Amino acid sequence: MAVDYQRIGHRIQVRRKGLGKTQDNLAEALAVSVGYVSQLERGVTKINLDTLAAIAAWLGCGMDELLTGVNTEQGDYLAEEALRLFEQMNEQQKRLFLAIGEDILRIAGEEE
Repeated sequence: MAVDYQRIGHRIQVRRKGLGKTQDNLAEALAVSVGYVSQLERGVTKINLDTLAAIAAWLGCGMDELLTGVNTEQGDYLAEEALRLFEQMNEQQKRLFLAIGEDILRIAGEEE
C-alpha cells in the first residue's frame, strides 16, 4: 500500500485553515520555511513521522487523523468508516459486505 502524501498534505491544510492558522504560523512552529510547509501540504515533499507528530500536536489532532482522515477518538469512527466503504461499492459488493457482516455476527454469537 502506497502512502498518499498529497492526501496527508491536504488534510493538514484543511485542518490548519479550519483553525484559522496560516502556513506562516505552522512554519514558525516547526522552525522551517513557508516553502517547506507549502510543499508538505501539496504532497511534493514526503513527510517524516517526527514532522507529522509535531504538526498533529500543533493542530490538536492525532497522527492517525492526518494519515487516514479518520478521527479514532470519535466513538462511532468505525461506523463512519464502514459507511464510507459501503458507499463506494457496487450492488454486488454491497450484498457481499452485508453477508460477511451477518456471518461475523453469527460466528461471534456461537462463540459466546
